[in-house]
Amino acid sequence: MEKLENKVWLSSPTMHGEELKYITEAYETNWMSTVGKNIDEIEKIVCEKVGCKYAVALASGTSTLHLSVKLAGVKPGDKVICSDMTFDATVNPVVYEGGVPIFVDTEYDTWNMDPKALEQAFLLYPEVKVVVLVHLYGTPAKVDEIKAICDKHNAILIEDAAESLGATYKGIQTGTFGDYSAISFNGNKIITGSSGGMFLTDDEEAAKKVRKWSTQSRENAPWYQHEELGYNYRMSNVIAGVIRGQLPYLEEHIAQKKAIYERYKDGLKDLPIQMNPYDEDNSEPNFWLSCMIIDKEAMCKQVRSETEALYISEPGKSCPTEILETLAKYNAEGRPIWKPMHMQPIYRMNPFITKNGNGRAKTNAYIAGSSLDVGMDIFDRGLCLPSDNKMTVEEQDKIIEIIKECFK
Repeated sequence: MEKLENKVWLSSPTMHGEELKYITEAYETNWMSTVGKNIDEIEKIVCEKVGCKYAVALASGTSTLHLSVKLAGVKPGDKVICSDMTFDATVNPVVYEGGVPIFVDTEYDTWNMDPKALEQAFLLYPEVKVVVLVHLYGTPAKVDEIKAICDKHNAILIEDAAESLGATYKGIQTGTFGDYSAISFNGNKIITGSSGGMFLTDDEEAAKKVRKWSTQSRENAPWYQHEELGYNYRMSNVIAGVIRGQLPYLEEHIAQKKAIYERYKDGLKDLPIQMNPYDEDNSEPNFWLSCMIIDKEAMCKQVRSETEALYISEPGKSCPTEILETLAKYNAEGRPIWKPMHMQPIYRMNPFITKNGNGRAKTNAYIAGSSLDVGMDIFDRGLCLPSDNKMTVEEQDKIIEIIKECFK
């Protein structure tokens, strides 16, 4: 089989031309800093699209989460319950404020936080007052169950919707379920500004606080007056111009991503794999990344250290390492599933709770089939497939054939 002529990326920016118009407008009007019409417009557009009352454009999804954690009142030593299977940008802001992340295991239905494990976490740590929830790969979590548990324990919900802009749960957009919510416009997201994030809330005072904190907490005085700690977290008007040009295409991008997911699902249906799942009765993902998980009995032997992986090829079987290496050989980019936070060296000593109330696994060196929790198991058997919405049908068909070859 020949290599793909053009590199097929995991998820690269998809530009339309209007972005240049708004970047040029910022340039020609000389609004090149952290104020300007582009910022004002995207805050308004996102509020309308998502259905929240207030939006504040910030430098990144991470800075948005940081100010959300600060708003939630997290102090040094406070325990904060967090989704376990995610990128570490979800969790690091808790530590910025001196908080201690408590990791809650994943469930197979959506690959998001397990409500049963969340209940167990509150039994063990009833003092927790903040929960950080992720919608992984653009798939909504079990929002009703998780919100009910948070309400029962009087906990503030911070919603990390960085990957799920445009996804809905029971017809309502993600980014509206948290007391404070974050979306991301990072270069690989479904709508990109190359960087950038946005704080979403229905709380006017919270939005005002975030605007102030993100501009170095300047007081209303004729000189630079500062009475509390501030941050240089406001979005640039130039970056906002890129996002302003992108936002009209959100629905188009979602439709393209969904078509990719459906083509994979159909093309791989005869293999011993499953696509990343979602609750078809209650949610509609934005299908940001198409992922797959290999059936346990179809896994060849695979072992991973902290930085390397080895596998032994077996007829009729495969593993993420083999598939990812083969895709790379043919000029396509896949990626491992996010390595769960409780497996990361930086967070290895933090509490980790499963749905049975068990603590963390005793080892992070593992072999296929020996996984001790759901997140570890999905990481072990799963991978993210090339999901670029500029990928042609012919290119995707070739990728499907490459994956099929791995199981021969």
